[in-house]
Amino acid sequence: MKKWITSSLIIVSALLASPSYAEQFKTIKNSQIHYSAFNSAMLTPEVARQYKLKRNGYSAILNVSVLDTSKLGTPAVDAKISGSSKNLLGQTRQLTFKQVKEGDAIYYLAEFPITNEEQLTFNIDVDAGQVGSGPFSFHQTFYVEE
Repeated sequence: MKKWITSSLIIVSALLASPSYAEQFKTIKNSQIHYSAFNSAMLTPEVARQYKLKRNGYSAILNVSVLDTSKLGTPAVDAKISGSSKNLLGQTRQLTFKQVKEGDAIYYLAEFPITNEEQLTFNIDVDAGQVGSGPFSFHQTFYVEE
């Protein structure tokens, strides 16, 4: 239990470490889709090993979670997440998401390479069944951590 709490706190801390990206979400029907993208260097070595994530200044992680707003406590729900990123040159990269479950929490993580000051547009499709399904997009600039 202590390990779960520690790893959860580390992931949440990493996700909220950049205040400008905290509380980013979209609402589709009864689903509240939270998302954040950050440089993987923000992860501790322990978390990177535990979830088999690359931890370096040239990699980033997109984290998506889906909550059901129609139920008490807005529980996390299983969903199918797919998407892509596109840079300013129009180069598109498909994102591969892996599901991580920690107790009642469910995260979908996708890793991708970045270059310094790279501006990416993300197009994400969420399928949470009756809870809510649909696309959303957002833009973000990434900075390499050396």
